[in-house]
Amino acid sequence: MEFGWHPVDFGVTPIADRLEKDVSAAEEVGLHSIWFMDHLFQIPMVGPPEEPMLEAYSALAWTAARTSRLQLGVLVTAVSYRSPGLLIKTVTTLDVLSGGRAWLGLGAGWNELEARSLGIPFPPLAERFEQLEETLQIAHRMFDDDASPFHGDHFRLDGPVNHPLPVRRPPILIGGGGERKTLRFVARYADASNLFEGQVERKLEVLRQHCENEGRDFQEIAITTTGSLDPKQSVDRLVDRFGRLAEMGVDMACLTVPEPLVDHAELLGELVDQLEGTGRPAPPVLATQPR
Repeated sequence: MEFGWHPVDFGVTPIADRLEKDVSAAEEVGLHSIWFMDHLFQIPMVGPPEEPMLEAYSALAWTAARTSRLQLGVLVTAVSYRSPGLLIKTVTTLDVLSGGRAWLGLGAGWNELEARSLGIPFPPLAERFEQLEETLQIAHRMFDDDASPFHGDHFRLDGPVNHPLPVRRPPILIGGGGERKTLRFVARYADASNLFEGQVERKLEVLRQHCENEGRDFQEIAITTTGSLDPKQSVDRLVDRFGRLAEMGVDMACLTVPEPLVDHAELLGELVDQLEGTGRPAPPVLATQPR
């Protein structure tokens, strides 16, 4: 089992100094990846919108320059915030300049307040799901060097050239547990799924069925979860928690950690050491990551 870091709180200042120490610690203890939120205001479950928030892809580019092993992703990119061609070009550039460490995390998005406040289009949910599927189709084309025109219901790309190509084809992760659309898109288009911890057992049953319907090997898809780390809990209790997730088929747990992360690096390192190699054989998308 692998562990990722999902930073959500940027209130410790100065932000750059604190974040540099934290990403260094995350890499040193053996975390698999870092996953910034695609939010422009702080989200309600963490704090008021006026609290500090970093733009995700700028933060990933900054992180890439200060690390050599951490995988780099957004959990998850709101599909209506960027045109798909520009988004794929951004992720490809990140992959090229980081030596093959970029992921493409995608979702339908939900934070209408920040979108409307900053003048970003935010269509109804059904339309955002249509945009999500078209973006997934465009991503496959551009990552595979297919520059043929794409004319969809929402996006028109007359010649989506994507050079230089990625060093490694960025894995596609879809966030969300919607049983009719989201998990069907995972089975059809994605390399990884991201779920909340409490959803795992039920959602994996649904995903297996979608994979069967799509003719997709379920074992190819990396299963990830989003949850929080309580550093007051004992190592044994945390190992039991994540061990149960591994037994259910979870390959990576993306964790929010009380800031600053460096204060909890020893605990994270113990979890990495004790749970490495647990669970099912890692899907290729995780197994081939450099250590």
